[in-house]
Amino acid sequence: MSNAIFFDLDGTLTDSGPGIMNCAQLALDHFHIPVASREELRVFVGPPLRQTFARFGVPQDRIDEAIQVFRGRYVPIGKFENSPYPGIEDLLGQLKAEGYALFVATSKPQETAIEVLTHFGLAKYFDVICGASLDEGRETKEDVITYLLSQIASPDQVVMVGDTDYDVIGARAHGIDTIGVTWGYGQAEAMVAAGAVALADSPQALHRLLSRRQ
Repeated sequence: MSNAIFFDLDGTLTDSGPGIMNCAQLALDHFHIPVASREELRVFVGPPLRQTFARFGVPQDRIDEAIQVFRGRYVPIGKFENSPYPGIEDLLGQLKAEGYALFVATSKPQETAIEVLTHFGLAKYFDVICGASLDEGRETKEDVITYLLSQIASPDQVVMVGDTDYDVIGARAHGIDTIGVTWGYGQAEAMVAAGAVALADSPQALHRLLSRRQ
């Protein structure tokens, strides 16, 4: 297999924040948990919902209920309150033409990830779209990457591309370097602290960084 790139989805390929934050707000309102500002809800973009609801004080024995409320709006509406970042489709087409093998490794449920990428015409660029699956015990980014690696032939070289330290930590567990992107919902400082090997502030800059790794 040629060199492989594992892409995160939310905050990396598409700006899914509006839909995720709208649904998170609904779920927190359900539990009468106050949120000082919408900015606080940005942390819901990327990590598993179970972890983030716990951070906001949802009791452990009611987190499944919070996720159910979230998904009650997200599945029919929220997942489409979303858009690809400018320049992303051009980047994917360029990388594909240059011979890279492209994959998605997201903590979003796999079925939803496929649906979103298909909706925006991006699914065609990826060899495999891998996401979370609670039925199969696959929830964290590390879990998703473990599963993805089991589905593909060993690449000559692989790099993760994501927008949060959560992506960096999940990839590092497998000895995979991460290039962080700064247009998403994470913090550049946190990605660097977690071990990101480089940061890109645009799809064009990301392409230059990826080209240098060959």
